[in-house]
Order: sequence, then structure tokens, then C-alpha cells
Amino acid sequence: MTVQELEQYSPSIGFYDVKDQLRSVIYKLTEEAASTGNAIRDAINNIDELEKRKAFIREKLIESLGGLPPSDTPLNPQITGVIHCNGFRIEKVIFESRPKVFVTANLYVPDGVEYPVGAVLFLCGHHERAKHEDEYQIVCQYLVRAGLVVLAQDPIGQGERFSYYEKSINSTTVRWGIYEHDYAGIQCWPVGDASARYFLHDAMRGIDYLCTRSEVDPDKIGVTGNSGGGTQTALMMICDPRIAAAAPATFITSRIAHLYTGGPADAEHIWPGMSVYGFDHEDMIISMAPKPVLVLAATSDYFPIEGTRWTVERAKRFWEMYGKIDNIELFEDNSPHKYTQSMAKKAAEFFSKHLLSRKTLPILQEDEEIRPIESSRLWCTNSGQVRGEMQGARFIYHGNCNRLDEIEKQRETIPEDQRRKMAIKWLKEKVYYNRKPCEYNCRHLMVTQVDELVVQASMWWTQEGIFNYGVLFRDYQFIGEDLPATIAVWDGGTTQIQPHIKWIRDTCNLRRAVMVLDTSGVGNILPNSFRSMPPLDFYGVIFKLVNDLMWLGDSMATLRTYDVLRAIEVVQQFPGIKKGDVHLYAYGRQGLYAQLAAALNESIKDLEVVEGIGSFTSLVKSRYYDRYDIMSIILPGMLKYFDLPDIDRWVKERKLKKGIDHVHNEFDEYEKNGDE
Repeated sequence: MTVQELEQYSPSIGFYDVKDQLRSVIYKLTEEAASTGNAIRDAINNIDELEKRKAFIREKLIESLGGLPPSDTPLNPQITGVIHCNGFRIEKVIFESRPKVFVTANLYVPDGVEYPVGAVLFLCGHHERAKHEDEYQIVCQYLVRAGLVVLAQDPIGQGERFSYYEKSINSTTVRWGIYEHDYAGIQCWPVGDASARYFLHDAMRGIDYLCTRSEVDPDKIGVTGNSGGGTQTALMMICDPRIAAAAPATFITSRIAHLYTGGPADAEHIWPGMSVYGFDHEDMIISMAPKPVLVLAATSDYFPIEGTRWTVERAKRFWEMYGKIDNIELFEDNSPHKYTQSMAKKAAEFFSKHLLSRKTLPILQEDEEIRPIESSRLWCTNSGQVRGEMQGARFIYHGNCNRLDEIEKQRETIPEDQRRKMAIKWLKEKVYYNRKPCEYNCRHLMVTQVDELVVQASMWWTQEGIFNYGVLFRDYQFIGEDLPATIAVWDGGTTQIQPHIKWIRDTCNLRRAVMVLDTSGVGNILPNSFRSMPPLDFYGVIFKLVNDLMWLGDSMATLRTYDVLRAIEVVQQFPGIKKGDVHLYAYGRQGLYAQLAAALNESIKDLEVVEGIGSFTSLVKSRYYDRYDIMSIILPGMLKYFDLPDIDRWVKERKLKKGIDHVHNEFDEYEKNGDE
């Protein structure tokens, strides 16, 4: 057999279909969590119990996002221009949600407002132009023509808020929207944050700004938005009690309905660990009960309409508890994913009723149509980009750097030995979390030879429902001997043997066996792709499954670290392998799993790290990084406890201490024998 043929040898060929095992296990855990959540909500029988659930979900959600930034900094609002329209005006507003974090917004104000009236915060979905996208302008015009003040603001990475815009090239270095959201959002995870904290905080500061306006009644403020704006709307419904009415659009469904679409989500849609509490979309809307909620849905959406109907129907009984059943509505439009004009009209009627205390439809002259305004006229900046002209403008990247600085200062206050114990305890809890150990039931699939190397391919259960796969190499001249083993962990596992074949040969020639390991979802047990995305790139199958794991309070990094720990045990059960002498070889990014396993398993004799990550501190502080398969190595919250240089140092110190203890033991034995 050639090395190339060995790389292509798969346990799925004639033995066991391993391609969908990881997805099946993750989906099963997600379904169990959803069932638990349904049971919890079904058990709510009165208003007091409902209020406790709402408060609990709010607390846990904010905690899962890493907490919220303070809202006591000045908004420093600027009005950079005004557009006068038929029946209303549009003010171009810039305010600071956090110091030097500039939010660009358009404020729609009806003509002739003589006293404070109801207002609506409009939160944009994933359109590049955001607040000045035609679709969203039309919604805002319907609302303002009904007599409502409307604040439409750009989210991070859209409209005038491209974080990676470079004035010198008049373009971005990281694409707008979901790509930017994930690129910056991924750097939030190691410090224990979720980028949703920044989206939510911007929206809350938008409410703060509306409350400063003399035209606005602060007790009559609603919120709406679709798609990504629907996500932000849901966050506001849960977290900001000032919201008087809400109309989330083309987002509300159910966790399980959306799970099976196979669609990944960008970073601000991931709220780590919330599935552990049985959290579902039902919790999003009941967080508003008994306040008015209008769920707007498209029948041909990729947020499945079946989940929307099911969720709204289940939630109605909570409004009945308050005697306010008329305050929850579902409106469907026969449309793909979009905030349609029919939805806009319905939203205008809904907010008029609940915020203006009248049933008002948009005021239009006969034969008049609502037409959007040319985009550049709505810009709050001269160039169309905050980063192009606002001195010292800050974005998520800067927030992450600040958060990391705070964490590092906190870590420095803890004595080294105490911090090491805390870190190992935390890591162990994460690695063993929710695992279901089982018998290995190892299958030795085939034995062959590649030049001087005898090769054995094997698979075993690493936990319930998941096989791992490994290829063991020995030099033929040592066949018949019990050899110590080195487990090799690198990107691509058994599909990337050729680039490492010299190292394998050299190590085997030193009288060691080498096992190249495929951890879950790696190499020859890589899952089947979803849709058409490359499996290891943004929005590919691994990215999507990591999203699902994070909802469960888990990560791919800890799951695969568990795999390495199991492989250490299983390889010592192989015929011809010496017990008690296992080394780990960590190469490249995925060598991380071996590094973390070495920290937890004190029996490891040696750890070699080649071309590793270096540190997650440098990842967070780098404005640019390699995003390829990045989610596989992310361990949320890790930097609160340790970085990789800490792990490497602790493993080396342990090895040195064992060596010293061994010398002392030999010396004691020598002295004892000498006395005799």
C-alpha cells in the first residue's frame, strides 16, 4: 500500500458509516435540551412562575454573553444633516454607544409633533447598506407616516460601520456583514464574551438616545427588525424592560426547526450554553408577556414557518394568564425571507394601536407610493464610513483587546500555583462535560505495510455514538517487541500522512510506535458537507456543528481533547504496545488538543509541540488572522484561566519535578542498599 492509498482508506468503507455520527450525537443532545425546555415551560402554571422564568432567562442570557458594557457613558449625539420629506423629516444622527464607538442612525420624525409620542427602534438585518437599504427605508416610512418617531440604526459591520474599511483603498479588508461579524466575533470567545453583547448594547443605547428626544414618550417605545434585526429585536425583548411593544420579523421559529435546516449562524446569533437551560424561541417572545408582541413571518423563509407557528401557539397561554390574549399576534406573508410591505403595513397598524392608542394606517395621498431615498443622501458621515473619517473610531476588535487587558490584570493577582489548580480544574470540567463514556470495543480493520513500516488501522468508541480512528505505525525491525507509543495530533489527521512521513519514520526508528489520530470530525471521519460550503471554511459543516455545540455549553476543542485522552488509554491496549510510556506530538493548530490533554493526563511522559498556535492572546490581539477552520480550536472563556504558554510551562515543570523525584527515589534506594 502507498501512503496516498493509506490516506484515502476510510473506516466508512465496509465497516461503519462514521460520516454523520458527530452530527447525530450533537442533534440528539440538542433535541434532549429542547424537550427539557418544553417540559419546564409546560410546568409554569401561574404568573409568579412565569415571571421567575423570565428573570432567570434574562440573567443567564446576559451572563452567557459575557455581561453588558456600561451604559453610563455620554452619548455625545450629533445631527449631521436633515432631509425634509412629505409629512416627515429624517435627521442624520451619530451617537456613541461606548466611548468612540460611533453608531450611525436615521431618525424619522413626523411633521407637526406637538407632544411626546410613541417611537420605534428599527434594527437592521444583513443588508450591506443597512438603514439606507430600500427594503428598510420603506418599513421606516410606513411607521413614520403612521405618526411614530422611528430610529433606524446601522449594526456593526454594515451601513456606515464597516470595521475593516480602509480609507487608503476605499474598500474593506474583511467583507461586510456576516463575514465581519464572525471575523471579529470569533475573537470574543477566548475572553468569555459573545459579540451579541455589543449588538445588544448598541440597541439599548439607541433607546437611551430616543429617551433624550423631546418628541418621544419614553414609556411608549417599541422595537422591530427582521433577520439579523429580528435577532437583535429578540435580545431587546429579553433584556431591556423599557420596550413597550415588539414586532420581531423573519426570525422567530424554534431551535429544533432551525437545527434541521443545516444552516449555520454568525457569531451574534450564538448564545453559549443557553440550551442547557432549555432555552428556545418561545422564551424570547414570552419574555414580553403580557406586553404586545407581533410575530411577523414569511412562509418561504429559511427560518421555518412550522417552527414559528408552533412557538406562537404554545406561547399564547401565557398571555391568557394575564387576560391579555389579544396582545399576541402572528402575521404571515407568502414570501421568502424579507421584511415585506405587507409586514410593514401590519407593523404600522400594530405599533399605532399600542404606542399611539389609535388604529392608524400610514397617511398617503391618493395614488402616492412610498419610495426610498437615494442611499448617499442618508449618510451620516461625509464618506459613508465611520472608520474613514471619525478620529479614533473603535469597533469589536478594540473591545476585545480591552477585555483581554482586564483579564490579564486579574490573572496576575492570583498566585501561580493557585491559578494552575484553578485552570486545570476548569479545563477538566469543560473536557469531561456532557461526555458519555463507554467501552472502547476496538476494531482492528486491517494490517498492511508501507515500505519499512508495518501499518495497522483501527477504530474505537470514544464516547457513546462516536467512533475515533487511528493509524498505527511500527518499524518492521522491531516487530515482536512491546514498544512505547507516540500519539500524533495534527490538522487533517490520517488524510495528511505524507507531509509528516519523515517524522513518522524517524520516530519509529527510535523504537517507538506512532499512532496518527483522527479526533471527532477530522481526517477520514470528517462529516458530510452541508449545502455547498467547504467543510472547514466559514459556514461549512464543522463551523455549523461548533455553533450547535456552543449552544450546549460545549466546544469542538474540548470534545477533541477528550478524544485524545481516550486515545491515550486505548493505544495502551493494542497488542505490542508498552503500557505506561505514551508521548504526545502536537503539530499545527489542531495540536492544541494534545497540549490540553497533556495538561490533564499526568501520565504523559513527553509533549512535543511543533508550529503550534503559540497563544490565544496573540489571536485576540491580532487585527488579522487565518480564519480557516478557526472554530475547531476555539475554547470559550479560556483566557480567564490560562493561555497555551501556561499549559506548556506547567507540563514541563511537572516533567522536571517527576525527573527530580525519580532521581531522589533512586538515590534513596541506593543509600538503603548501601546501608545493608
